[in-house]
Amino acid sequence: MIDVNQLRRGVTFVHDGALLKVTEYSHTKPGRGKATIRVKVRDLRTGTNKEVTFSSGDRVEDVRLDKSLFQYLYDDGTFYVFMDQSTYEQKQVVHSVLESDAKYLRDNMELELLSYEGEIIDYELPKTMEFDVVDAENAVAGDTATGATKEVVTETGLRVKTPLFVQTGDRIRVNTDTGEYLTRV
Repeated sequence: MIDVNQLRRGVTFVHDGALLKVTEYSHTKPGRGKATIRVKVRDLRTGTNKEVTFSSGDRVEDVRLDKSLFQYLYDDGTFYVFMDQSTYEQKQVVHSVLESDAKYLRDNMELELLSYEGEIIDYELPKTMEFDVVDAENAVAGDTATGATKEVVTETGLRVKTPLFVQTGDRIRVNTDTGEYLTRV
């Protein structure tokens, strides 16, 4: 059991029988009375998002997830198929687990999958990844006063806002937490 004051982004816990992962955390202390801790969480089994409010001093059951290194193989339409690097066993992961982060998946990339009681329920992407730009609109840096941006498309279909100088064929580095452009490689 952990105190709710220890909840931070990425922490996994059990509340009312649901396995939840914190996506946002907010701590509010009014002038009098107990502080309130408001967290936005994602149910790891159903994929739904909700907001939960706790009073300071409440406790929740902390969950330890098992990490394993897997290699992404392919998408069969219903599941993403991964291979365990040590045993060569293939695991199927439901599309709802990866949701919008599926645009970061590239063939043969290594990814840490997190499991709870043998069920794969979460993942950890690398902090930054490099992608090839396959489509970039032509842009002219005319009379812009500040850094103008344009949207480019990578080989995985990921759309990223970049500076105007990025062209088709360039390789860019992207922050996977925010989806923002970092630099041209």
